[in-house]
Amino acid sequence: MSSRISTSMMHALAVAQMQSRQAALFKVQQQIATQSRLLTAKDDPVAAGVAVALDRAEAAWVRYGENASQLAHRLSLTETALSSIGDRIARLREIAIQANSGAMSAEDRRAFLPELREHYDALLALANTSDGQGRFLFGGAQDGAPPFVRVSGGVDYVGDQTQRRVEIAPEVSIADSDPGSEIFLRIRNGNGHSVARPDPGNAGVAVIKSDGITDPGAWDGGSYRVAFSGGAYTVLDSGGNPVATGPYVPGEAIRFAGYQLTLGGEPADGDAFDVGPARNQGLFETLENLIATIQMPGLPASNKAAQQNAFYAVLQDLEQAGNHVIDARASVGARLATLDRTAEEREGQLLATRVTLSSLRDLDYAEAITRLTRESTTLEAAQLSFARIQSLSLFSLLR
Repeated sequence: MSSRISTSMMHALAVAQMQSRQAALFKVQQQIATQSRLLTAKDDPVAAGVAVALDRAEAAWVRYGENASQLAHRLSLTETALSSIGDRIARLREIAIQANSGAMSAEDRRAFLPELREHYDALLALANTSDGQGRFLFGGAQDGAPPFVRVSGGVDYVGDQTQRRVEIAPEVSIADSDPGSEIFLRIRNGNGHSVARPDPGNAGVAVIKSDGITDPGAWDGGSYRVAFSGGAYTVLDSGGNPVATGPYVPGEAIRFAGYQLTLGGEPADGDAFDVGPARNQGLFETLENLIATIQMPGLPASNKAAQQNAFYAVLQDLEQAGNHVIDARASVGARLATLDRTAEEREGQLLATRVTLSSLRDLDYAEAITRLTRESTTLEAAQLSFARIQSLSLFSLLR
């Protein structure tokens, strides 16, 4: 039994072949136009699936890079602001040292007041520094208004304690700021561990020369009072119990509980100095104390001693403030260093992801041009064959 192919079947086969060649040609044209060999997932299901996952990874690495760029800008602004704050604190210490000189008259000291008030305003402005994008460097998460405001008693912090963290790599996040309360308010006064202050009612001329903890293991962080009477001192604990006694000798250290206090000058009977643990004290409070100290009257002699003791306290507090800002700058510097370290890894991961994506998607142009030429030739042949089939008839066969 012989099989016969009808004219209609031949026509259908020719059309199907021509459509197949047209589809193949269109596909290679689309690949060249899009520069990708993967037009649909069915072109290479495995490669397409991997590419989708890598697309997500690439987007994540790009986002990490954008986060890092914004974070670097903000931290750089913070470092600059802290540097300016540190410079002003250093100048305040210079003023305090000069004003504490015995050669200075009350009028000479008051000449520093305009500069001190300028530093006060400048420090307040620095505390309210903005990043230029509507956020304050030292306001926590409160961005609607400056975090530090003047009040009748000085300056108040109205920001919050939030420390925002920014993700710059998988499982790596960095704080983009420090609350202003940490920078400007939580500064330990005195020597950072303990503090000595004269009783406001002292009538003698004893002044603090130095103080500090000599044995941290013995220091209990308690409150003590060093009282003077009849040329001797008695150290009392917070309960009024004597813990040390001895003759008072100017310049000779008074030691108790792992701590020592050295005084110069003579105390009057009934004078006392209080010793206790350091507490948090704001930078603006310290500056206000310096302004008040400079304005203290120098006479009588007991006033002069009170002023010297006040200068001693202010100088200690300014030193602590300077060290506190140095620590804050070190923290910001460490974060910037982390950014630098992760940048190389992040860029390497992004490059590797893009290289892999390129190997999965990118078109081999030489091979694609070869296919384009082949498919064009094949389509032309199919079209020519179809045209010939269309022209066939019984009469043409009988010629």
